[in-house]
Amino acid sequence: MRHIRSHVLIGIDANSLLAGAKAVEQALIRELVDKGLADEVQVIETGSLGPIGQGVVLVVYPDAVAYANVTVDDVPEIVTEHLLKGRPVKRLQVPLAPEERVVEIKPTGLVKKPQPRVVLQNCGVIDPESLDEAIAAGDYQALVKVIEEKWTPKDVMEEVIKSGLRGRGGAGFPTGKKWTFIPPAPQKFLICNADEGEPGTFKDRLILEGDPHRLIEGMILAGYAIGATKGYVYIRGEYALSIDRLSKAIEQAYKENLLGDNILESGITFHLEIKKGAGAYVCGEETALIESIEGKRGQPRLKPPFPAQKGLWGKPTVVNNVETLSNIPPIILNGADWYRSFGTPTCPGTKVYTILGHIETPGLIEVEMGTTLRDIIFEYGGGIRKGKKFKGALVGGAAGAFLNESQLDVQMDYDSLKEYAAVLGSGAILVMDEETSVVVLLHSILSFFEHESCGQCTPCRMGTRALLTIMDRIVRGLGTPKDLDLLLQVSDNMQISSLCPLGQSPILPVKSALDYFKEEFLERVSGKWSETPLQTQEEASQVG
Repeated sequence: MRHIRSHVLIGIDANSLLAGAKAVEQALIRELVDKGLADEVQVIETGSLGPIGQGVVLVVYPDAVAYANVTVDDVPEIVTEHLLKGRPVKRLQVPLAPEERVVEIKPTGLVKKPQPRVVLQNCGVIDPESLDEAIAAGDYQALVKVIEEKWTPKDVMEEVIKSGLRGRGGAGFPTGKKWTFIPPAPQKFLICNADEGEPGTFKDRLILEGDPHRLIEGMILAGYAIGATKGYVYIRGEYALSIDRLSKAIEQAYKENLLGDNILESGITFHLEIKKGAGAYVCGEETALIESIEGKRGQPRLKPPFPAQKGLWGKPTVVNNVETLSNIPPIILNGADWYRSFGTPTCPGTKVYTILGHIETPGLIEVEMGTTLRDIIFEYGGGIRKGKKFKGALVGGAAGAFLNESQLDVQMDYDSLKEYAAVLGSGAILVMDEETSVVVLLHSILSFFEHESCGQCTPCRMGTRALLTIMDRIVRGLGTPKDLDLLLQVSDNMQISSLCPLGQSPILPVKSALDYFKEEFLERVSGKWSETPLQTQEEASQVG
């Protein structure tokens, strides 16, 4: 019998795979065999350990020692010095955050401050490809509670309503209230929106890679609440690891009768299937997503009717995103009052963010709703890298809003951000240091919108092109002060008249950039800006 004295958790996600995580894992296994430690030390794949951009990350338990930027060449030293002699390799060591337990939750990842983990409870702790580990860590306990205590669909729905959970896909609409819009029907559908097309956003991907069974359980409970017996996970085709792990988890769940007909002999039926998207940003909009699942071109539908009345194949349909559905099991298991102990009265619970850009510790974090932007950047993210000054942050992804230093103490929740015409959006926070050009960044954002417009409605099709043309002039030093007014006018008209959120969104980054960083734009259109050579008259006319 093996007596395991140490576990080495290696974070396997899309980023670490590119850094050589599999090669490091194989080297570890070989080295442990060579040193006669294979029966004492176990190497376990897990999901993201939190940090992004720090190469291959390992955590050794029970020592709670973390290593970052590990290469194959570092493996012999780690095995010999740490795992054999008990002396951590300090040159590779990074601090492991102190633990903060939520319902006896596990360690919280490599960050500067403890995190109250609800959604990310098991991410970076369990082997996401092991159903046994998922169950041991608490997955499917909420489902068992519902079955054993004979909860009705109405009971589940009312508990979610009472919890105050708001959709984590960006709009922040109350989840339970959204479920109540579903009318009685013989066939209903539940769709999980895992189509993360926002630049810099990857929280849902890491949730899927770290704990796919949590999502499955959330979908079973949500499907039971609304009376849906069939669900789909619509996921970006580029998310190869997420698709692989979720596929294995679904297969395991079917095998153990956690999915399918008469789940655990409870009378509950729920079937689940993955649908791969082709990478269109517009398919993040729920009706375009539904069109894509039906095999059509992913373009938004006119509303009403809304999906709750006429959705997938004309049947009542609820669309929730990954983070939203992953909140359902802990709410049901621990109760709405417990969930309301986190966050603010109007925005209970926690929020998962991806923080990136000019930050010391970019990566995945989970904090209470209402945590200030200052704390997220300086406490959880470690502050601005290389000792530089904070200039601003783009909050909510490309379709979000710019905030400057005067807004650092804003509470990050749906209601508090309204004061600044900002949104939580996709949960991405792009941090900028003093050397960042907001003009160039806005040009990049508008280029993205122009590229991703589906072209169905004229305001978006022509508006995104017009915005990019204007920004081309400004960024090259060929614009005029009137162009700044024109940016606002075009984006404002798009917001009023576009069919879907893609065309309605540019007003947020455009207006906030001009509100808080206008001097930078005025410098570009003053005729004095000369960081790059001015273009010829012929080139200028081609730009606009």
